[in-house]
Amino acid sequence: MAKINKFISKSGHNWNFSTVGGVTRVNIETGADVAHLHELDQKLWTVLSCPVSGLEFDEKTLTLLDADKDGRIRVNEVVAASQWLTKVLRDMDYLLDGKDAIDFAQVKDDTDEGKQVLDSARLILKQLGQDKESITLADVAEYMAGYEEKCKAEYTAANAEPYEPPFGDKSDDAEAAVNALRAKVADYFMRCKLVQFDEDASGVLDVQVDKIAAISGNNLADSAAEISGYPLARPVKEALLPLTGGINPAWQAAFATLKSLVLDVDFAGKESIGEEEWNAVLAKVDAYAAWKAAGQTAMDETVAEQLKVHGAAIEPVEKLLRLCRDFFTLLRNFVVFKDFYNRAPGTEAVFQAGRLFIDQRCCDLCVKVTDMPKHLASAGKSGLYLLYCHCVSKTKGQEMDIVAALTDGDIKDLHEGKNAVFYDRTGTDWDATVTKIIDNPISIRQAFWSPYRKFGQWITDKITKNAQEKEAKQFENMTAKADETTTNLAAKQEGAAADAAAADGKKAQMFDIAKFAGIFAAIGLALGAIGAALATLGGFVTAKWYNIILLVAAIVIFISGPSMLLAWLKLRKRNLGPLLNANGWAINSVVKINTTFGATLTSMAKFPKVVGKDPLADKKMAWWKKCLIWLVILAALFVIGFRLVEHRWVWEPKPVEAVEAVDAVDEEDNIVLAEPSDTAADPAEDAAQE
Repeated sequence: MAKINKFISKSGHNWNFSTVGGVTRVNIETGADVAHLHELDQKLWTVLSCPVSGLEFDEKTLTLLDADKDGRIRVNEVVAASQWLTKVLRDMDYLLDGKDAIDFAQVKDDTDEGKQVLDSARLILKQLGQDKESITLADVAEYMAGYEEKCKAEYTAANAEPYEPPFGDKSDDAEAAVNALRAKVADYFMRCKLVQFDEDASGVLDVQVDKIAAISGNNLADSAAEISGYPLARPVKEALLPLTGGINPAWQAAFATLKSLVLDVDFAGKESIGEEEWNAVLAKVDAYAAWKAAGQTAMDETVAEQLKVHGAAIEPVEKLLRLCRDFFTLLRNFVVFKDFYNRAPGTEAVFQAGRLFIDQRCCDLCVKVTDMPKHLASAGKSGLYLLYCHCVSKTKGQEMDIVAALTDGDIKDLHEGKNAVFYDRTGTDWDATVTKIIDNPISIRQAFWSPYRKFGQWITDKITKNAQEKEAKQFENMTAKADETTTNLAAKQEGAAADAAAADGKKAQMFDIAKFAGIFAAIGLALGAIGAALATLGGFVTAKWYNIILLVAAIVIFISGPSMLLAWLKLRKRNLGPLLNANGWAINSVVKINTTFGATLTSMAKFPKVVGKDPLADKKMAWWKKCLIWLVILAALFVIGFRLVEHRWVWEPKPVEAVEAVDAVDEEDNIVLAEPSDTAADPAEDAAQE
């Protein structure tokens, strides 16, 4: 990044400018630059606004900067933060280090803003029992955590109601035991009701013997999951749940816990209970759960309000510590995209979500997708080859969509549905699947081969489709004949089979010609066009021997030239702005990705040179044989081209005279032959005449 200009503001501050990503941008390099942000023309800012959430940046810091709480950070809010810092810090260069700690000597004590910070910091340290002249962000977090616990304890003491939990100090455990068997007990009583409705159905509602027989040969200790699907107990028309035995072995441990904590307390000495008694237990447990939930909700709301009020009192010191750590990084991604264009290891823009590994390459430019329809509507304007992927993390239990820009390599093995692996900024891996591809040029080299690849793919698809249709037709005919053979008389089988085979042979021949006629016609037209071009350029080709080489080169340029020109135009205009705009950014400048910079955003796999032979490799033709074949092909092309031009080996229409002569033949088709010569021709005389 070379400096190209300086601009002196009215206050006398020198602004340095650089070319970053092919666009002139202002540099933010010193604390003085931060202090004079209010003097920088807003038209020179790279970004006008960005969202608070969805970035690889501390959201709490952005929330503190969001003065109007609209979920977006704008230029005026960034300027307001820089102005506040000038009233608090003695040396604005302190921001360049990105520390989350501050010495009190660095804070101004002659301004109201500085005094608020110092008072809040000393209050926090006093409550923590620390005596020092500096404070860290960790100290603030520890203080707030302790204050939250204090608020909860005070609320509990002040709002303790005369409510007696149903099972004493074991009520929480009793609640968990009831909930563990709630569904299974409900299933048992429903089965009992069905037995009362129809006793003949008891065998179906009970454990079926054939199910037990199916697993009896296994280790039944390993079949607990299947056994747990059987009824809790054998349903009976009396609809009583046994308490002393007859419980499904897979549920005996859970039932024993329920019995000791709940059933032995409410129904001591009883051998069974009915549904009404069980519902009474549920009512007690549900009432206890509702009481806890109401109390927890009220406490959470009260404590949250207290934390909000107290947090406002200590906010100045937390705001200072967060801005000391994060503000300069924000400026590098807001005023100028320095972190994006700086390819130093460990330096990434706040919108870069991670890295995508796919098809032996790593894509560093990956952006989270917050609005898929909006993204797809504007993606084509970026000029980038884009891979939209749906990512799933089983570790985090989360899903998200990303878009990765492919800026180097080839695309022959990329398709929708292809699996890949995405690593986020924390290093967590996600399973990624390509859901959508936006096709744009990647390089001039790829654009050169694009027409040939597309034409070859078209021919391959046509042939494959035709072959599949033919195979399906033949299989259909074969199965039809087999069905016909089984129903016809034995005497007619041979004749019918012969007739069908002959008919199929004719159909297959007609099928092949009809299906492949389009392909042959396209290839014939292409060869005819080349032959016509050679005939037209006959004088040029025959003038010099090397002109045929120039002609071949011209043909190649004629085929690949438009694709390369289009690629060159699009590569010059590749712009990340549309993707960021779709995520809620207000981009104020072009974010170019030229070919050189794009090559750094996608790294290709590099293999060392392997010395040795692959025992499973396909047999390769000797190099001298390949050279000989190519020489023969080139020589044949040269000779054919030369003969086509020199001797006019092209089809010409029949002369008009010949046509008229044919029309003048006698209607009765009487053809008059020339009379033979009286004397034989002398070869020597003919030679002399010649």
